[in-house]
Amino acid sequence: MRTLLGLDTRVLYTILIGLVAAGRLFELRIAGRNYRALLARGGVEVGSGHYRWMVLLHTAFLIDCPLEVWLFDRPFIPALAAVMLVLAILAAALRWWVIVTLDGRWTTRIVCLPGVGPVTGGPYRFLRHPNYLAVIVEMFALPLIHTAWHTAILFSVLNAVILRVRIRAEEAALSRLSDYGAAFADRPRLVPGGR
Repeated sequence: MRTLLGLDTRVLYTILIGLVAAGRLFELRIAGRNYRALLARGGVEVGSGHYRWMVLLHTAFLIDCPLEVWLFDRPFIPALAAVMLVLAILAAALRWWVIVTLDGRWTTRIVCLPGVGPVTGGPYRFLRHPNYLAVIVEMFALPLIHTAWHTAILFSVLNAVILRVRIRAEEAALSRLSDYGAAFADRPRLVPGGR
């Protein structure tokens, strides 16, 4: 058993994941409010078939992080934990930058407003999908704070599968209902300087 600040690191890690889960619940409240408002403004939802799988994935991820640490007695490596914690904090900051930038248009579902141009400010000046980059980094970094490497690998792969479907659905709908293609033609999807 390794301790930090006089407490078992597994307990501290479980508390951290609990705080992340509470943050997700808060975000879901914002997303739900925005979803209803967008539909009332004539928004069109697309790609809803994969949504339940995405919710299940994210829920299972938050359960599996501490579960792997406790069941397999994963070690706590301070240097790795510090780097991964910084990455997780940066991912959370990026997600909140997205939420603030999109304002009432941010939701966990894909809802497009026909004829309304895409948001091109904030992190969207650099990437087409900064929120998904935040999710990718978080799914890799959060488990590795306490060396839950099975969770990091498994959920990163599953997330990649869901994001592949989601990004295609989102980009197709935005291209059909707005000038998304022209607005983002020169911006990479997920990595600055990439494709």
